Amino acid sequence: MTDTEERRKLLKIARDSLECAFSGRTADTPGTNRKQGAFVTLTENGNLRGCIGYLTGLSPLYDQIAELAREAAFSDYRFPPLREEELPLITIGISLLTVPEPIDSADSFRIGTDGIIMEKAGRRAVFLPQVALETGWTEEEMLSALSRKAGLGSDGWKEGASFMTFQAEVFSEDDL
Repeated sequence: MTDTEERRKLLKIARDSLECAFSGRTADTPGTNRKQGAFVTLTENGNLRGCIGYLTGLSPLYDQIAELAREAAFSDYRFPPLREEELPLITIGISLLTVPEPIDSADSFRIGTDGIIMEKAGRRAVFLPQVALETGWTEEEMLSALSRKAGLGSDGWKEGASFMTFQAEVFSEDDL
């Protein structure tokens, strides 16, 4: 569990990274060399505005958070790049992930507790644990949406898919 001070630091790094992207400055990310999977989520008025992450730590966590904030703002293909005038309207959220573990079947998935990764036929899709709660989906609705996200039909999860689950420590600027 990350303490409140580290949560504040991670959120500040993400915010500074976005501000620096518009000003041309370089963000300062001194800190931990710990590597950990993480996602950065941007919302605007409660609506998703960008979300990018890595399931495993590829670089030191503080550097990774700075990079993910910029990618969520400018590289999430589902949204146009963030404009500078939107920056004050954006709320930043961070999800720090545990290491994904394989499960025997989708029946072992715990909705609202586990994040889930599905792989089938060379395709892969991921949902963070909070997605089911935020959307109000049932387990079957979530698995069907996961299948569609992977580019498979709604029933793609029912046969031949493999699954891994993980948990996330989720916090945002609204929490602190």
